[in-house]
Amino acid sequence: MLLKHFDPASYDAFLFDLDGVLTPTVDVHRRAWQRTFDALFAAMELQPYSEAEYFESLDGRARFDGVATLLKARGIELPAEGGAGWQASVRGIGNRKNDVFTEVLERDGIEAYPGSLRLLDQLRQFGTPLAVVSSSRNAEAVLRAAGIRDRFLAVVDGVVAAREHLPGKPAPDTFLRAAAQLGVSPERSVVCEDATSGVEAGRAGGFGLVVGVDRGAGESALRNAGAHRVVQDLEELTQ
Repeated sequence: MLLKHFDPASYDAFLFDLDGVLTPTVDVHRRAWQRTFDALFAAMELQPYSEAEYFESLDGRARFDGVATLLKARGIELPAEGGAGWQASVRGIGNRKNDVFTEVLERDGIEAYPGSLRLLDQLRQFGTPLAVVSSSRNAEAVLRAAGIRDRFLAVVDGVVAAREHLPGKPAPDTFLRAAAQLGVSPERSVVCEDATSGVEAGRAGGFGLVVGVDRGAGESALRNAGAHRVVQDLEELTQ
């Protein structure tokens, strides 16, 4: 199936990652991570944080999992909780990043990508049920800030995953939970993701079409993770 012949009406549901797919919150997250790890590594007198570390360790992962992954890649050992100050534990670092993220979101606001809105508009005309599947614990706030919360029948985010003990991406459980909430089968549904871990989750869940949205991860990385199709913007799915 060539992308130019893609017919969104032929699928029963669409499941979207949030950050980098529907809204440019990935930019807010990246700035928040940068500020957090810049301060941490400066205090530890280590090499500065690099953007490559975002894609290698943080992108698509739940907040605390991302912190633990990056620290491990750096050979840094910190307890999961406890210690004096935010720099003393994985949870403290993750919570500090979330505080920075909230500050930036409240100050600057957020708007959905225009191309993503056009696809959402088309899917609303078809009556296609939609869900958001995000590792972020801020998904509800971001959706409301962008004015698109009412578009989605289900939101499975970091809060839901923690409450229901669902493993995060690249495990497929959060996507499968959203599909169950919509009452659709994965085989008849589309997953749209910008992170390799999310693409892997969509493929592991047996979803009929996994679309990689290249916002910086790279087309080859998304295809290697299992994306059936890679686009630069979701508007390409409306053509």
